[in-house]
Amino acid sequence: MKFPVFQKALAHHPDKVPEADREESEIKFKAVSQAHEILHDDQKRHLYDTHGMAAFDPAKGNGMGPEVDMNDILQQMFNMGSGPGGGGPRKPRKGKDDEQRYEVSLEDLYRGKTTKFAVTKRVICSLCKGTGGKERAKPKECSVCQGKGFKTALRPVGPGMVTQTTVECSNCHGSGHVYKDKERCKKCKGERTTEERKALELYIPRGAREGERIVLPGEADQNPDQEPGDIVFHLVEIEHPLFTRAGADLTAPLKVTLAEALCGFSRTVLIHLDGRGIHITHPQGKILKPGQTLKVIGEGMPHKKSDAKGDLYLIVDMEFPKDGWIKDDSSALQLQSLLPKPADPIHADTVDEVEYDPNGNIEEFGHGHPGGGSQWVDEDDDVEGEGPQCAQQ
Repeated sequence: MKFPVFQKALAHHPDKVPEADREESEIKFKAVSQAHEILHDDQKRHLYDTHGMAAFDPAKGNGMGPEVDMNDILQQMFNMGSGPGGGGPRKPRKGKDDEQRYEVSLEDLYRGKTTKFAVTKRVICSLCKGTGGKERAKPKECSVCQGKGFKTALRPVGPGMVTQTTVECSNCHGSGHVYKDKERCKKCKGERTTEERKALELYIPRGAREGERIVLPGEADQNPDQEPGDIVFHLVEIEHPLFTRAGADLTAPLKVTLAEALCGFSRTVLIHLDGRGIHITHPQGKILKPGQTLKVIGEGMPHKKSDAKGDLYLIVDMEFPKDGWIKDDSSALQLQSLLPKPADPIHADTVDEVEYDPNGNIEEFGHGHPGGGSQWVDEDDDVEGEGPQCAQQ
């Protein structure tokens, strides 16, 4: 690739041409330099293969002005330009990817998963090898696209507005030529591809995350003169009823009774994503509080390609007894004697005994007062429009 680039650069170098041709030579020299940059950068090469020079300057196509066409430069150097008719879109080297969402449970993301499935896709005809015709048959130029492989169409872009675009010719399927009915391939009927059902395997590694892509290279539809695209699965994590994930860490509620919170416990508190029971011993005398967090190191999600794991955070969810669980006064007194004594009583000169709603809703706090301040209106305030006035002289 370097030699044709060198030849072109040398032919258009401003120092190698007469003074009168120097301005035009500078423009072409810059175009050759840009072509070299595109062809030696995989990302830019892919953009060019897919969109042509419009990928680098949507407004003008190449940014080099009307004097030079970058597609012409690449065509001369590597026969990479437009199709058979010239002036049309260059067919991408790689076909379109087949992108799909794949829902996966948190259990499968924890353990990893391999699943087998079957797809129906288009493949190059095995009989005609993608020509569309019988052996020794000679095609003729497509009369619909005049051998270009594409045609111009109008595409709506808004109410009452259309734009001109190019699409693959449906008559010749982009090849630019067609066969007579009797000369068409018996297997693909001249379409150059046939349907095939293929068994595939999808592997989801342990620790994979929401949004990750699992790629099956070259398994999308095949098209003649193109590298087949990929089947790409975008992982979508299904919401779990117990665990919540953040990176490699997990959270889950830890339901404890009031007795356990006060007196301790030793039991299995939950079933993990791989079916194991997680057992915790909380010592007597260590009081658990509602909303308190217990961190279990190394029981989170596994890291990909590693034996390490994140952590599991258990959020204490206190289960208080239901109303009326104390049946008699003696039991209440006995319990009261075991619990810490209440704080010293509050003394005030005036005391009002009030009633209360045991089911108050904090969401109603400040309701109707967006400013958060008092809405008190002093009756002595001046009525609007009737403020003090100066006495008439």
